[in-house]
Amino acid sequence: MTDPSRTSSHHRIVIAGGGTAGLSVAASLLRESPQLDVAVIEPSDDHYYQPGWTLVGGGDMRARDTHRHEADVMPDKATWIKDAVAGFAPDDNHVKLASGAGVSYDFLVVALGLQLDWDAIEGLPDTLGANGVTSNYRYDLAPYTHELARGLGQGANALFTQPAMPIKCAGAPQKALYLTADTLRKRGVQANVAFYNQGGAMFGVPAYARALDDIIAGYGATPHFKHNLVAVDGPARQAVFDTDDGQVTRDFDMLHVVPPQSAPDVVKNSPLAGDAGWVSVDKNRLTHTRYDNVYALGDCTDTPNAKTMAAVRRQFPVLVGELRTALGERAQRGDYDGYGACPLTVAHGKVLLAEFRYGGEVVSSFPLDPRVARRIHWPLKSRGFPWMYWHVMLKGRDWHWPEPKPRPDLTA
Repeated sequence: MTDPSRTSSHHRIVIAGGGTAGLSVAASLLRESPQLDVAVIEPSDDHYYQPGWTLVGGGDMRARDTHRHEADVMPDKATWIKDAVAGFAPDDNHVKLASGAGVSYDFLVVALGLQLDWDAIEGLPDTLGANGVTSNYRYDLAPYTHELARGLGQGANALFTQPAMPIKCAGAPQKALYLTADTLRKRGVQANVAFYNQGGAMFGVPAYARALDDIIAGYGATPHFKHNLVAVDGPARQAVFDTDDGQVTRDFDMLHVVPPQSAPDVVKNSPLAGDAGWVSVDKNRLTHTRYDNVYALGDCTDTPNAKTMAAVRRQFPVLVGELRTALGERAQRGDYDGYGACPLTVAHGKVLLAEFRYGGEVVSSFPLDPRVARRIHWPLKSRGFPWMYWHVMLKGRDWHWPEPKPRPDLTA
C-alpha cells in the first residue's frame, strides 16, 4: 500500500477506482503480466456485490454475504493507493489525490462508477432508514426494505420511485416493488402498491417493457409515469412529485427511493468529461476520445448502454485488449457491442432475464423466450452470478459462455 504522505509516485498503469470495473481490469492485466506495474487508487476498506442488495431487500440474501474487505479482493501484485482521486490532469499524465499527493502514469484507466445524489431530493437524507423510507441502493438500508415489507398492514400505501436515466441497474427500482408485492401476497395483505417513474415506460427495451406491464398489473400495482420525486417529509409520511401538470403529494407507509445519479464530481469537473459530465470514450473500444493513453469503463462513461455489472463483464476484456496492444504486447482485440443484462426478480424464486445490446437489440443466452419469467433463472441470480463475481470476474477471468444470440423477432 502506498503511503499517501509521499508527494508523488509514478506507475506504468494507474487505475482510478477499485470497484467492479477497476479490479476486473487490474486482475486481468496481472494474470497475464505479473510483473506489470499496476496501481489502483481506492479509498474504501470495503467492497460490495451491489446486485445482491435487491435480494437482501427481498429477504432472499444476507447483507453480509454481499460484503468483502477491499484488501481481500485487491489483486496481490497490484499497488493499492489507499486514497481518493481529487482531480485529473491528463495533459500532464497526472492524478491529484485527496491527501495532496500526486500520481503520474503512462496509461490511465478511469473506473470511478457514478455517484448517488441523495441530497437532490429535499428532506430525503434526514429520513432515510426511518419513517418507512428505505432504499436498496445502500448496503445498510436494504435490510430495512424487507423489514417494512414484512410489517405493512391491510390498506397500507407502498410507493416505489425511479429517477431519470441513466442510473445503475435500471431494473432495480421495480425489482424492489415486485419482491415486496410478492411478500405482501404471500402474507395475504392487500396494500396499495404504486410505481412512480420519471420515465415513460416500465423498461427501455420495448419487448421487455410490454412483458413487465403485464407483471406489474398482475400484482394490482399502479404505474405512474412522468412522476419525479423531489421532496420527502418523513415524519408526515408524504412524498412530493413533479409532473407535467404540476406537483402532487402522496401519502405513504413505505417509500422505496432510488436517488438521482450522475457522474462523479471529480469527473464532471475534469478535461476527461464530455458534454453530459461522463468520461468521453469510443463506445466500442472504450478509449478516450481526446487522450490516447486514457481508457474508461463501467458506470462513469458516456457509452449508451445500461449501467450494469453484466456490461462491465463484457467491457473489461475489450479495454484490456486495447491496453495490451498499446503496451506493445500481442493481444486479442474486440469491440464492445453494448451488451447489458438485467435479471428482473419479478417474484421470490422467479426471474425475467432481460439481455440486450446497443440500439435496444434483444439478445438471449438461452434458447428460450427471454420475455418470460422463469424459476430456472433464480439459481443464476441468487447463487450463480454472485459466485462468478467473486471467483471469476474479480479474478480477471473472461468468460463468454453461453454466447448471447440476437433475437430479431423480438427487437422492436
